[in-house]
This record gives sequence, structure tokens and C-alpha cells, in this order.
Amino acid sequence: MSAGFRITPALWDKIHHFASFPQTGVSLQQMVLFGQNPSQGTLLKASQFLAAEELPVRLAHRVKELDELPHNLHAMPSIKKVKNWYAQSFEELINFPPITLPPTIRQALLSSHSSDTHLPESKPNPSLSDTYTSPPPSHSHNPVNGNGSNGFNKLKLRVPMERRYFANTQHINWPPEVQDYNKRFTKLLEHIKSRHDPTVTTVAQGVLEWKKSVNARHIGLDMQAWLDRFYMSRIGIRFLIGQHVALNTMSAHEDYVGIICTKANVHDIVQEAIENARFVCEEHYAMFKGPPVQLICPPNLTFAYVPGHLSHICFELLKNSLRAVVERFGVDNEDSFPPIKVIVVEGKEDITIKISDEGGGIARSAIPLIWTYMYTTMESKGIEGDFRDSDFKV
Repeated sequence: MSAGFRITPALWDKIHHFASFPQTGVSLQQMVLFGQNPSQGTLLKASQFLAAEELPVRLAHRVKELDELPHNLHAMPSIKKVKNWYAQSFEELINFPPITLPPTIRQALLSSHSSDTHLPESKPNPSLSDTYTSPPPSHSHNPVNGNGSNGFNKLKLRVPMERRYFANTQHINWPPEVQDYNKRFTKLLEHIKSRHDPTVTTVAQGVLEWKKSVNARHIGLDMQAWLDRFYMSRIGIRFLIGQHVALNTMSAHEDYVGIICTKANVHDIVQEAIENARFVCEEHYAMFKGPPVQLICPPNLTFAYVPGHLSHICFELLKNSLRAVVERFGVDNEDSFPPIKVIVVEGKEDITIKISDEGGGIARSAIPLIWTYMYTTMESKGIEGDFRDSDFKV
């Protein structure tokens, strides 16, 4: 991994340079339009966008923020480990050797034609915007959002999104070195993605180290805001990497564009999450039969989404409901558990999933804490010292 890795002054200079640029939002719709039947040239254009621009910018923001965390959190061993992972991945990307193309091929890749696809604008994430209300984790007195959109360099990125990420190259015969470049870059992304698998648990360990060092029961709003932003950014980075790897390695499927399912069946995804959560509950409490779960959902309701994301969300919420019901009514009453209900409703603009149980609810005194990191009603058992995996690898 990053054992013995050290951020040199020269590397710090490059990190600060890239962190001065804003991140580019890439929406689900843009990814679907871009990823339909991509050619080697289209994948090359995307590889160059990720290698030379977007991923280094995003990683640089995270390294800079990890180094500037308040309340001495940045000095915790686990936080330093994560910072080195991000810095090492940043260095590997900016040092990845560029491809040398013949002038005619290079011109074809860079030219824009009237028939090119115009990607729709992506909508900014409110939690990463300038108006986000939680205090920013920075020593600076100027308002920052960890997104690079406060500096002058935000004005430099005026090239349309479709010209930076997408190229209409279906009718070009690409030389073998293009496919070789795409394969090598894909392997690098797979390596980087694997390196960052344990990031969630390692950051959590770092927060526990900080709480122990200062004898704190809860974390402050500034740390809460940073964790929100950090984990949201991590999802975005892994989404970009996972999508690019899938487009380069997975065989074509009529309902999939990379890792995005254009017809994700909500009923099937939620039902699988129910079965997995009940299995975990039964194993944990050594029961033959866990609380029943009723699913009320149109069987043919589909939308474009990443199935693994929805499954993970439902699985975690269902685990909470199952635990609450079991602990309220007792393990010995498995034949009389009240059912947990999952109701899925399709609206005009969105899909709503409601999970309700009879586990006793949440105490009024705990309401302010339930959305904070590291708060749980379970007995604290800490985090294992040797954790290389994350529950969530999408």
C-alpha cells in the first residue's frame, strides 16, 4: 500500500496547484449518454480527462483537507495513513505517461463536430456548494468548500464538458497503442480503487483515535461537515473510477452502461436487501427466523441507478429496524415479531422508499445525535486493528 510513502515538498506544490481548480460535476445522465457503445477513442478521451484533470483535482482537494483538519484530527495516525493513500494515488495519476498520437489521429480526437453529443449540464451537489451552512474545516478565514470553486482558477475551466470528457469517434480506426494505453490506465485505476477500499473504516478509526486523545464524547459541527464532504467526495471519485473500469472491462449488456443499470428494478433490489439483512439478523442473534418484512412495491418499477448503492442503503436501514424489533420484543418471541414494512411509491419526479417498524422509536434526547458520525445505540466494540476491507466497495 503506502507503507513508507512520503509527501515531498515538490509533490505538495503540485497538490496545492491542482487543489486550486474546481471539481467538475459529472451526472448520472452524462455518464449514461457518454458510455453507450464507447469506442477506443471515446475511452481514450475519458482516460485523459480523468488522468490529467478530474481525478488529480479531486484527490488534491482531499489531501489538502486531510492536512488541514481542525482540532488536531489531522495528526491522528489513521488520518495520516489515508492522506498518504490519496497523495500516492495523486502522484501515480499525474506521472502516468501520456500517449503519443499521430497528428491526424490527435486532431480527430480534439476536433468538435456538429453531430457530437452535447452532454446536459450536471446540477451541483448542495453539500459541496458555497452556501453549505456547516462550518468548513479550514484554518483560513475565507469561506471555502473543499471544492476548489473559491479561487481564481475556477474561471479557467470554460471548455464545455462534452469536449473534455467525450469525443464522437465511432468512424475512426484507432492504432494499437490507443487500446494499450486504455488497458494500462484501467489497471492503474483498479489498483488505486483497491488501495482506497479501507478508507471508510480507516477514517472512522482516526476519529476514534481523536476522541480518545481528547476524551470527547461527540464530534463538533466542523468535523461533521468535513466528514459529510469527504465521504460524498469519496463516492464521486469511486463512481468515476468504477464506471471507467467497467466500460473498459465489462462485456456489453442491454440494461447496463458501465456500473449504471438503466432499468434498475426497485422491487428486486429491495427484496435482495431484505433477504440479506434478515440473514445477518438471524446469524447475529442465533435465531431460526428473524422479524418478517413486508414489501409493498410495484413489481415492474424501474429507473436508472447503481443497484449496489440502493441495495447498500436499504440493507443498512433494514438492519437497524430488525435490531430494534428483536431487542424490544426479545429473541425468544421470534414467532410473534410485528412485521417491518417497506413501502415504495413512485411520484411524478422521484421514487420514495419508506421503512417503518415497531422497534420503539428513538428517544427525544437522542434526536440531535442520530445524524452524527460515530453515534450508535449499540455497545461499542471498537474497530479491528487489521482492517483492509470496506463493507461498501461499489
